[in-house]
Amino acid sequence: MRRPLFLARVAGACALAAAALSLPSGASAQAAPVAAAVQDSTSSQASPYLINPGDELEIYVWGEERLQRTVRVLPDGTIAFPLAGQIVAQGRRPQELEKIVSERLRGQYRGEVPEITVSVKAPTGMQFSVMGRVKSPGTFTPGRYVNLLEALSMAGGPSEFANLDNVVVIRKRGDALSTIRVKVAPLFKSGADASDLVRGNIQRIETGDTVIVP
Repeated sequence: MRRPLFLARVAGACALAAAALSLPSGASAQAAPVAAAVQDSTSSQASPYLINPGDELEIYVWGEERLQRTVRVLPDGTIAFPLAGQIVAQGRRPQELEKIVSERLRGQYRGEVPEITVSVKAPTGMQFSVMGRVKSPGTFTPGRYVNLLEALSMAGGPSEFANLDNVVVIRKRGDALSTIRVKVAPLFKSGADASDLVRGNIQRIETGDTVIVP
């Protein structure tokens, strides 16, 4: 019975974000920082996709069938491509990888290097986990960037005794781990407004994140 209520509250939070982002140009100076912070917390919709280990890439060199490949990014973040060797793909946009492959192939052509297209065929490397007091804990592959509220929704929502004032996001950067504490309890109460989104420190989920709901 609580899941529809949770989804309704998530929808309400998204509506708050939309309302804050649509503030008129003459809005008060006090409202402007709120809108800016909400925009930061919902920026996952406009962020360019960065390649992750485990992603499946399609690399196409126009006019060169022998150089058309579907490759998977290795756990160390690299790919291997004929005549270009080992290339670090992790953390790069597909357009950046196109330029690197083109530069590596330059010595193979007397004239211009053919146009190169890199596309993410399957963003399977974008994964995160949700643990603790949620209804369906597990590891998720959304295929797109999501924020913390969407991550909780994918995990079925918080269970009855979840402490939403002390949600922890464990973020992995190389071999280092960092923790981010998030307070989302006010968003599940009636009367929540855009300022609650700001205070909640709603995070965009990054690949490899672990969300713990105590």
